[in-house]
Amino acid sequence: MSAAGVRADMFAGSLDTPQLNFSEKLLALNWIFIALITALAGVGAAALYSVAGGSLTPWAEAHVIRYCLGLGLLFAVALTDIKVWVRLAYPVYLLALLLLVMVPFLGIESSGAQRWLSLGGVNLQPAELMKVALVLALARYYEWLPPRHISNPLALMVPAVMIGVPVALVVLQPDLGTAVLFAAVGGGMLFLAGASWIYFVFGITGVLGALPFLWNSLYDYQKVRVMTFLDPDKDPLGAGYHILQSKIALGSGGVMGKGYLKGTQSQLDFLPEKHTDFIFTMFAEEMGFVGSLGLLALYLLVLMSIVYMALRCRTQFARLVAAGVGITMFVYVFINVAMVMGLVPVVGVPLPLVSYGGTSMITLMFGFGLVLNAHLHRRTRFRPHEVGVI
Repeated sequence: MSAAGVRADMFAGSLDTPQLNFSEKLLALNWIFIALITALAGVGAAALYSVAGGSLTPWAEAHVIRYCLGLGLLFAVALTDIKVWVRLAYPVYLLALLLLVMVPFLGIESSGAQRWLSLGGVNLQPAELMKVALVLALARYYEWLPPRHISNPLALMVPAVMIGVPVALVVLQPDLGTAVLFAAVGGGMLFLAGASWIYFVFGITGVLGALPFLWNSLYDYQKVRVMTFLDPDKDPLGAGYHILQSKIALGSGGVMGKGYLKGTQSQLDFLPEKHTDFIFTMFAEEMGFVGSLGLLALYLLVLMSIVYMALRCRTQFARLVAAGVGITMFVYVFINVAMVMGLVPVVGVPLPLVSYGGTSMITLMFGFGLVLNAHLHRRTRFRPHEVGVI
């Protein structure tokens, strides 16, 4: 049977979810998943309390408040009719794109890069919003696109532009780490949608062939990061300081760790960015190898829950939204943990729900709300006028 036939079979019959009232929707949510992400946020609050030397300020208290606000957003997103998110997918993407375009002109400069906008006294990082907006837009496109056209070169141009434009905009900020994340999430969604593997072979080959040109286009500090990754001992008190201190902290934690609030590298301020990008290092020093495995196991359970919910969805939109958010979280965790261990160059990617950061927390909770929404409406069928055109 063809892919189109399989999809027609899948959607045959009555797939509409029975109309549920508010309390029934609440009960139908995946509460195990909510408990798992709450546990992760709790680990983050405890870690930030330790980073501050046993104080709720300035990070732990704000982290908890932001999570509570994010939890409210999660419930609002999850309980909204999924057809609303189908209609809003492109407007949300265009809004995120507009904010990204505004960054070079109105952005706040920090550490040599423009990545933030100040809107009404609130600092917003548009690239974080785009991570979820891109997932929504690609999911809507592939819900509309007939399965027989998925690998058509012309049909592939639209998602390629959807992915390529934000990648180019964040490279200009410059933010190479986020650009890689966009490309990974977009490529993952194309693969899950059913695009031919031949495109990925050509794409990877093209990137490898373009590496010499890409290297020449990098900023000096980006080249230094790559060279430091290859040989951090070359400049131990300069460019290699971050990763060397991170490795010292990881190694000094041993099997069982030094104990909560007893991490010397973080408490004595040897460890840089200990409340954001390098918080996993601080956690590993205090909790050791066993505690680190426990935290990674918690992330694995969250990802497995997302995969479970995605597999139960009967529509392309719901399935790709859930899977796209899952890919985003996986890439976050992988890059952050690999970075602090010296397995990839240092880039500014936070550890989800554990690192301190408002925009990343809120946008991630928005994404989790979409996953729960997809699961809640996993049998809802979209009619042509609800999906619209491209």
